[in-house]
Amino acid sequence: MSGHREFETSIHTDLKRQESYAGYLRLDLLLAAQEPRSVEHDEMLFIIQHQTSELWMKLMLHELDAATAFVRNDNLEASFKIFARIGQIQRMLFEAWSVLETMTPSEYLKFRDALGRSSGFQSFQYRAIEFGLGNKDRQALRPHAHDVELHGWLEKRLNQPSVYDEFLRYLGRHGHAIPASHLERDWSLPYEASPEVMSVFAAIYDAPEQHWDAYEMAEKLIDVEERFQLWRFRHMKTVQRIIGFKKGTGGSSGVTFLEQALKLTFFPELWDVRTELKPPTAP
Repeated sequence: MSGHREFETSIHTDLKRQESYAGYLRLDLLLAAQEPRSVEHDEMLFIIQHQTSELWMKLMLHELDAATAFVRNDNLEASFKIFARIGQIQRMLFEAWSVLETMTPSEYLKFRDALGRSSGFQSFQYRAIEFGLGNKDRQALRPHAHDVELHGWLEKRLNQPSVYDEFLRYLGRHGHAIPASHLERDWSLPYEASPEVMSVFAAIYDAPEQHWDAYEMAEKLIDVEERFQLWRFRHMKTVQRIIGFKKGTGGSSGVTFLEQALKLTFFPELWDVRTELKPPTAP
């Protein structure tokens, strides 16, 4: 076997920028977006890890919006493929922390001051994803008050139904006894669990063969939240590994603040129903 591969004469070499691989992907912009503020070697790792995570979050938000629209239009089956893709995006976000963990506390401290007050807490895409999943908090808009356009974009998302809200509305349209308080409400407020909603999910889980699409949708949402919580946990442990219990650059308490997020739940009845379910009655 030869170690040389012939360059095929049919390969295009006369390319204008807009027709090339680099042009299509706008690599001129993408690869010029890393601008370290120090001379430290590891700052490049820190920047690229967070930039690539933001790209994955952009795709996750794109997919979550599409899935939510399918649910709103009574097409649960079409959303299932999208939720499978979201799961793979979440896997990429989770694994990204392992790259950052190759940086030691000593290496990070060499350039930490260069970050100023910037912090991952200020990620507007992360906030939009949380709003889309149902963690509504108007106070979370405050770090974006300086950017009127961005603030308005986030506020619009705050005021929209989450994917869980849309699922409950779907169930209401299809004969399930979802209370009126959960079909129309101020969507900007945090979701409040309901015994009536719990009863609906108990009936769905008791007879999945009769409610298969709703049953599968419920499990898709559980998948998303479980992966999101694992991502949160990995984030918290990565921060603890690198800075211990120092305050965050954005002014938060750091690890303690991140630990509090682990107590937040997007879809409470989908978790609580597992405790309430009973074995089927013998014939």
